Amino acid sequence: MKLSEIKKELAGLECIAFKLPDGNLVPRHFHVTEIGKIAKKFIDCGGTLREETKISFQLWEANDYDHRLHPEKLLHIIELSEKVLELGDWEIEVEYQASTIGKYDLDFDGADFLLINKATTCLAQEKCGVVEKPKKNLAELTTSCAPGSGCC
Repeated sequence: MKLSEIKKELAGLECIAFKLPDGNLVPRHFHVTEIGKIAKKFIDCGGTLREETKISFQLWEANDYDHRLHPEKLLHIIELSEKVLELGDWEIEVEYQASTIGKYDLDFDGADFLLINKATTCLAQEKCGVVEKPKKNLAELTTSCAPGSGCC
């Protein structure tokens, strides 16, 4: 989810909820403790120089049960961050503390913001020799295997 998308969704909400990948909600007394601009410059395993810029939202829950972050307050924090940090319309990455700090992609299902598990991947598979073999459906395989047929 990009910054423009969360702003659009927040404008139509009365309350904010973030849903974890397991279906549980982040406790409603969470705070957005920071909004950041994350610029990453790196070399992948194939030697290609890469750059990416994202926006980071850090969610935190405290024992402060009397205060709730309302959509208009988060919009105000986002607008201030846009000016001060010179944010672009980049993808948002959410940090949330469970047993360790997790990083999530963000989506919206019409009611809740969804924290989507992230996964690593090799960005230079063709250069470093990683070849993903096509998966075959066992039901489609024949019972006999002839030389050169590709079934063995």
